[in-house]
This record gives sequence, structure tokens and C-alpha cells, in this order.
Amino acid sequence: MSILQRLRNCNRTLGILVDPEKLCMEDFSAFAKAMSTTTSELKRKLQLDHIIFLIGGSTMESINLDKWLEAFRKTTQLELLLFPGSHYQISENADGLLFLNLISGRNPQYLIGEQVKAAEKLRESKLEIIPTAYILVDGGVETAVARVSETKPIAQNEEEHIIDTAIAGHLMGNKLIYLEAGSGARTAVKVDIISKVVAATNVPVIVGGGLCELKEIEERFNAGVKMVVVGTAIEQNLSWIG
Repeated sequence: MSILQRLRNCNRTLGILVDPEKLCMEDFSAFAKAMSTTTSELKRKLQLDHIIFLIGGSTMESINLDKWLEAFRKTTQLELLLFPGSHYQISENADGLLFLNLISGRNPQYLIGEQVKAAEKLRESKLEIIPTAYILVDGGVETAVARVSETKPIAQNEEEHIIDTAIAGHLMGNKLIYLEAGSGARTAVKVDIISKVVAATNVPVIVGGGLCELKEIEERFNAGVKMVVVGTAIEQNLSWIG
């Protein structure tokens, strides 16, 4: 079964975001040991159907991603899904790739520029490539995504604009909608917004940013989200279980 089919068929997938710039290869053993316990507990507490690692960061200029992924893969049985910040962050040593379109902004570099540069690498790729509408929602802090892309997030009180943007992403042929409040967000994407986006589109919805309590994650699954992404909470505490 493909990653996309699994996301469609499963009701509760947890994505654990791992930034190669923040996890050295020397720490893989300790990370894997901690994740074994953490993922088991999270699967039980949240009644998860599926857990996946999302691999990505803002720049990763000093990382040999091929080498990093080759070593990381040896430590886990979970699927590895690339969550790239640029066309440089592509490697055949993963299982799939979120082919992101930052449709909340109007910077052509992240609407089509990076995608064209990535195309050369992906012509004969064996990766599962999943077109993904990426929507940055204001989480109360300046995010690395906003800074690097030089775009602004959509305010959460602009519900109709967020919904219309998600619908546009769907109509453009994207297979996933990703609502992102950003790493370390003070305010996660609100449940009401999520429910309306889920109702208005016919593709799996992913939500990330600022989620560090099981109750918050549970609420978003109940709102219809197919995958919740957790990054900072686990990055700060490998034993995090909500």
C-alpha cells in the first residue's frame, strides 16, 4: 500500500518531524531507543493507526542528506517521508516526498521555482511523490518557513480565506492539504478552521505546529485530520508522550 493510500485509509496517523540539522548521526542509537518506547506509548494513548517520520528542515546547508538518511534508515522500520524546504532536500534514500506548493504565499520561488528545480532530480525517481498544498497559518510567532520563503501566514480570523485557499489547492490537483502553524507556534491551527477545511475538500488534511498536548492532538483527529505532525515537543523531550 502506498503512503498516500495509507493516509487516506487510516483515520489517525502521527507524523514525527525530524530535522537532520538538529539530530546528529552520533545520536541515532539513543534516539532510536527512546523512539521505540515513545511511539509505542503514543500509539496506545492516541489509538494511532500509523506512525511515520517526516524528514526536513529550513536550510540543511551543512548536511549530506543521502548519507544521513542511509544511516537513519538502519535505525527504524517506520517509513521516511521527505518534507523539503528546498529542491536541495531530496534524496532517494527515503520512501516518499511531499511535493510542496506554498499556496498561502505569493512568492513564485515557492509556488513554482523550487518545484521546477526539483523536477530534474525527480524525473526518474523511485520516491512516492505526493503533491501537497502547503498553507501557512499564523501561529503567533515568526516561523522559519515565513522567514525563508519571505511570505506571510494567513491570520486565523480569516477563516474564509484559509478555506478558499485549501479548496484552490485541491482544485489544482494536490493530493494533500497541509495546514501549518509553524514550529514552536503559540497557537495551533484552530479546530473550527480544520473542521471547515475538511468539510470543504475531498483530500486528506495534515495539521502541524504548536501541538504538544495529547488533548490538542485528539481534538484535531476528531475534527477529521488524517495526520497530525509533532516536532518541537519530541525534539525537546525524546520521552514525550503528551
